[in-house]
Amino acid sequence: MSSSLLQSRVPPTLSFSSSIAGTKPQWRFTFSPAVTFTRRTKNSTIHAKIREIFMPALSSTMTEGKIVSWIKSEGDVLSKGESVVVVESDKADMDVETFYDGILAAIVVAEGESAPVGAPIGLLAETEAEIEEAKAKAAGAGSAPSTPAASAPPSPPPPAAAPVAAAPTPVATPVAADGSRKIVSTPYAKKLAKQHKVDISKLVGSGPFGRITPADVEAAAGITPAKSSAAPVMAAASAPVAAAAAPAKSAPTFAEIPGATIVPFTTMQAAVSKNMIESLSVPTFRVGYPIITDALDALYEKVKPKGVTMTALLAKAAAMALVQHPVVNASCKDGKSFTYNNSINIAVAVAINGGLITPVLQDADKLDLYLLSQKWKELVEKARSKQLQPHEYNSGTFTLSNLGMFGVDRFDAILPPGQGAIMAVGASKPTAVADKDGYFSVRSQMLVNVTADHRIVYGADLAAFLKTFAKIVQDPDSLTM
Repeated sequence: MSSSLLQSRVPPTLSFSSSIAGTKPQWRFTFSPAVTFTRRTKNSTIHAKIREIFMPALSSTMTEGKIVSWIKSEGDVLSKGESVVVVESDKADMDVETFYDGILAAIVVAEGESAPVGAPIGLLAETEAEIEEAKAKAAGAGSAPSTPAASAPPSPPPPAAAPVAAAPTPVATPVAADGSRKIVSTPYAKKLAKQHKVDISKLVGSGPFGRITPADVEAAAGITPAKSSAAPVMAAASAPVAAAAAPAKSAPTFAEIPGATIVPFTTMQAAVSKNMIESLSVPTFRVGYPIITDALDALYEKVKPKGVTMTALLAKAAAMALVQHPVVNASCKDGKSFTYNNSINIAVAVAINGGLITPVLQDADKLDLYLLSQKWKELVEKARSKQLQPHEYNSGTFTLSNLGMFGVDRFDAILPPGQGAIMAVGASKPTAVADKDGYFSVRSQMLVNVTADHRIVYGADLAAFLKTFAKIVQDPDSLTM
């Protein structure tokens, strides 16, 4: 007796929960939708369930992920909660766990390859009997993208351009002379009539309300209006050319340099590029401020043996200043309103191998300096091993970028999307400074530049914030309280 095959699909349900095993971030997700196959035979009914493993969204900005490595191989038996694959998002590498027991029947996306969020990357079978079906399904999925292209009928040729109908030649209809009739014509028509010696009073106009047009005059003079009749043809012919030329403006070509090598962006570099392009849509302005750092340098030498870094000192000072100037900690996300943030989360730019990331010191104003330094050390270690959780790099309300350790005396920073301001800190260097009495002395001084969203932060706001920040840095005892 022939068997019949029925297929039903469970509605997609993708759920996430994060957990930390040791120092490694892990994600659990539901493998769904499930495809249930039912085979009806003469003696029994066999139920086969194959679940698709999807590429999870590991952050709010992630659109695709890259398979770093498969922890399990095809044919391995999986238990609920077991790590299956390591996925690289735009900011970190994360272990992905399964919510189901089963067998990893097929790997759809191999190591080193990428897939959009929500795309199947593997198949999970309940029993060994379904492994072959899962592999066949995976093979079909792998060939699916190319099959339609190969089997699709050739696109029909574009319809032939309809012949341009020749404009009807206006017929000059002589009329009886009527001194009372008012002649209405265009200035150019009058000029042509005079030029070709045409009696304009004897013409009937083809324009609105009987207006005599240049075409009427040319027709009366026996002139073929080649120019006007060719215009529609030229316009129609130039339309495809203009349409074809349009993409060239958005993708300028550059001269190729012999011997140059093209290296594609990594996932993180692509995310940085996307954010920088988004930043171009925000109207920004910049304000610089010189700050004497003798007292801060002395404090740093004092607390450095306890593990406190200069970055932690600057982040703490910025957080304390933001408490007094909440508008600098605000953001404009819709172009119509202020978003005042209850938390002061200082994001600090960190260069890592192959990219840039901004770990976030959450509630930096509420943590004491030593706890803040400890937290910062942990974040840097996790950032360099690409193990940050999403909330540890995408929750910043104000960003700090410090290039002083490289001897850079000043620079401008690009405003990150979704924030109101970013501070660029240069190196502290000996500088001749005049006091209020006009006497010069050599003091350590650093230059601070802040880039801000001018839709919500104005010049006076930023100047007041920098003045407060400078006071805290020049009298830093409050940083250790």
